[in-house]
Amino acid sequence: MLKFYLVEDDPAIRKMLMRIVSESGLGEVVGEAGDGSYVSAEVVSHADIVIIDLLMPGRDGIETVKSLREHDYNGRFIMISQVENKEMIGEAYQQGVDTFIQKPINRLEVLSVLRRVSDHLRLEKSMQSIRNSLRVFEVSGTEALHAWQGQAPVQQEKNIEQQARSLLLQLGVVGEAGAPDMIRIVKWLKGQEQEQRLLQDLPPLKTIYEQVTSHGQAAGDHLKRDVRAIEQRIRRLTLQALTNLSSIGLSDYGNPTFEYFAARLFDFQEVRLRMRELEESRKSTSCKLNLRKFLYVFYIECASTP
Repeated sequence: MLKFYLVEDDPAIRKMLMRIVSESGLGEVVGEAGDGSYVSAEVVSHADIVIIDLLMPGRDGIETVKSLREHDYNGRFIMISQVENKEMIGEAYQQGVDTFIQKPINRLEVLSVLRRVSDHLRLEKSMQSIRNSLRVFEVSGTEALHAWQGQAPVQQEKNIEQQARSLLLQLGVVGEAGAPDMIRIVKWLKGQEQEQRLLQDLPPLKTIYEQVTSHGQAAGDHLKRDVRAIEQRIRRLTLQALTNLSSIGLSDYGNPTFEYFAARLFDFQEVRLRMRELEESRKSTSCKLNLRKFLYVFYIECASTP
């Protein structure tokens, strides 16, 4: 059962939201406040989701969300608003708001949003399951490494390359200029494991880029240019993968590819922001790409698939 905290200056709306949450069967309201100035990370620490108004007389919703994030509150935010200012909405997403409920309050819309955010939390738990699996992988890494080393080196390289191509195809980026770079990266990372350097975390991105571009090259301006070029190609590929998944989510929120990969490869607030940008037909993006997360999870998916 999810725990909700309400921050809204209108008592009638708070009462309505409490009733909708109760009737939804998704959870319970564990607290409420009439203004953002009354809210702290300690106060909302037991809540999974904070439903918060954008405009309030004391401290507004965006400033409150920002303050809670700065004080390490890691729950979800649903913002209530009747404002249509795109810059303000964009700022709210950047501060960590997951989605909006429009005023006047509509029961069906609220229920839909609550269920959607509940699904997001379920996906986060799946991500945590991956992290737990990685810890197991570290413990049993030597045995897994020996089993892998039992194969011929050519077969090992072929397997990881096939998995990388398959994943690129699923994400719709196999034709991107950065696709060959991604394949070289996962092959190099697998090589680190073969040399008994089990990957508890990614090396610095610059190190990875240098390693996959430096074969047969001396360090210098030429290498620096190649490193910058591969970084740009990887960034474009990552953004395209985010765009493709966001587009899938817009047309079919229950699509298995979207459900499985969106929260694994990307921070979900960036997925929501990209979905909003696509809805508004924006030509540019303000999404912040976490390339380390994308590369690491991409590699784990390739390396863990039989």
